[in-house]
Amino acid sequence: MLQLRSMITVADNSGAKILQMVGIPGRGNKKIARIGDVITGVVKKADPTGQVQAHQVTRAVIVRTRKELRRPDGSYIRFDENACVILDAKTQLPKGSRVFGPIAREIKQLGFVKIASLAKEIY
Repeated sequence: MLQLRSMITVADNSGAKILQMVGIPGRGNKKIARIGDVITGVVKKADPTGQVQAHQVTRAVIVRTRKELRRPDGSYIRFDENACVILDAKTQLPKGSRVFGPIAREIKQLGFVKIASLAKEIY
């Protein structure tokens, strides 16, 4: 569970390193985001030569959270860090060409098939 102003590690090679969550579009007054939610964020730290620059407002999808997620079979999954993947605003496809670290299986089930295919591990 991530709330507004949470600092999130970026898990792709788009150039951004840390993203600050500033909103959840399409969720009304909800303040909490979970795995698979598309968020709006501001890039706080970035590579100077990357596709995404610092202080840029962008969309991202959450792929890992420290708060455990209950699956329909009764099992839980939890990760060591909060992480997201930067998305293109119009096409909802990832901006980077690689995804670092594991991602949750729910990402593929929610329709982010391209992110799942770029990831090395899916849990």
